[in-house]
Amino acid sequence: MPPSFPRPTAYLEAMLHFTFDNSYARLPDRFYARLGPTPVAAPGLIAVNEGLAARLGLDAAVLAAPEGVAMLAGNATPPGAEPLAQAYAGHQFGNWVPQLGDGRAILLGEIVAPDGARFDLQLKGAGPTPFSRRGDGRAGLGPVIREYLVSEAMHALGVPTTRALAAVTTGEEIQRETPLPGAVLARVATSHLRVGTFQFFAARQDTEALRLLTDQAIARHYPQADGPLGLLHAAVAAQGRLVAQWMALGFIHGVMNTDNAHVGGLTIDYGPCAFMDDYHPARVFSSIDRFGRYAYQNQPQIAVWNMAQLASCLLPLIAPEREAAIEAATEAVNAFAAAYEGAWLDRFRAKIGLTTADEGDADLIQSLLGRMTTLGADFTRTFRGLATGQARAEFTEAEAWDTWATDWQARLAREGRTVADAQALALTVNPAIIPRNHRIEEAIAAALTGDYAPFHRLNAALAAPFTLRDGDEDLTLPPRPEEAVRTTFCGT
Repeated sequence: MPPSFPRPTAYLEAMLHFTFDNSYARLPDRFYARLGPTPVAAPGLIAVNEGLAARLGLDAAVLAAPEGVAMLAGNATPPGAEPLAQAYAGHQFGNWVPQLGDGRAILLGEIVAPDGARFDLQLKGAGPTPFSRRGDGRAGLGPVIREYLVSEAMHALGVPTTRALAAVTTGEEIQRETPLPGAVLARVATSHLRVGTFQFFAARQDTEALRLLTDQAIARHYPQADGPLGLLHAAVAAQGRLVAQWMALGFIHGVMNTDNAHVGGLTIDYGPCAFMDDYHPARVFSSIDRFGRYAYQNQPQIAVWNMAQLASCLLPLIAPEREAAIEAATEAVNAFAAAYEGAWLDRFRAKIGLTTADEGDADLIQSLLGRMTTLGADFTRTFRGLATGQARAEFTEAEAWDTWATDWQARLAREGRTVADAQALALTVNPAIIPRNHRIEEAIAAALTGDYAPFHRLNAALAAPFTLRDGDEDLTLPPRPEEAVRTTFCGT
């Protein structure tokens, strides 16, 4: 028998000062299902994110104590929490699913940080909910390790993202293809509002719920937005900027379904995600993306498609006359191209050390990417090598680099800058260390044996990705052929 679900302990009441103000829980009941996490057998601490805990006004030492770990695993509810599972729908690989929802996650509530910022605190892997669709609602250790490492790496790289407050083991096994150790991730986000949340109510023609959800999204993310159309414009622009950042880092989300498209422009749900090693625009990693829908090069188009689904949901709120609403929404969605292309050029100009705009810059950048594709050059090491003067070594045919470098230096001369100037800028935007697939798999394999040292080492290095620490040089290396990871898995 699982242990009974306890009330907050006196220790948690006294020591963990959560400042909850749960606005989502004040929405009507059809937005969620109220339930608490399912307790686990034997919670064990993997990691607490001290910096994030401080940001939230929480004491990391208290979170790491046995009572805190029990709370992070779902065995006790923090004071002021109002646990619930959110309802949403979504297009998954283009196929409509009218009801999805939090099938293995419980939103404990919204913490108001000392500076007034608001954050959701969610336990992922917290047990079954009414949205579990016959699943067990649990998470395996491997996916929790992956999401912790990659989401925190993305934060350190300056990419808007959900974050990892803590990871704990459950002392229980979950059944997937084989039995796996269970784990829970304490995830923090500025919200968990998805395009699929809007789709859930649009499909039910629930205009009142759409209005409430729009107000919630504006309050949480775009307080300057003017109504539903303003929300759409802001969400489109945020998605354009976000995907440009992904592209500039060689990041592939892997499962850009509308239930994973965040209206606030966050990266959310790190399932079969990956950072490329050798560059190719058609690269796919996800084991379930059989036709390359979410390949690296397709991410901008998919983001537009997802924003069009959000626009469709908002039509009844944008204007009383459908044709006028469609015209206004279409204009908003079409603005994605300019937002994305401008952000992409800004990102890649900086990656090659440029500070001004020239009409030939896109061609110059694409020329480099084309050579990298042909010769299988490593994405991260090529751009970091440009900053350190070592990029030539990444090309199996050095003349391919030399020819491009001549054009690059001519462009720098027109800008009035030296190679050294450009390299100084490039050092600040091209990371030395990324969460490479083989290093993540190494950390997971060790964790499955109870050894978390590779996880902690990689996590510490990823926290400062632009600064190479002594002893971490091996973390910058691409995989050897036998280490290469070509397929990643969702983990659900």
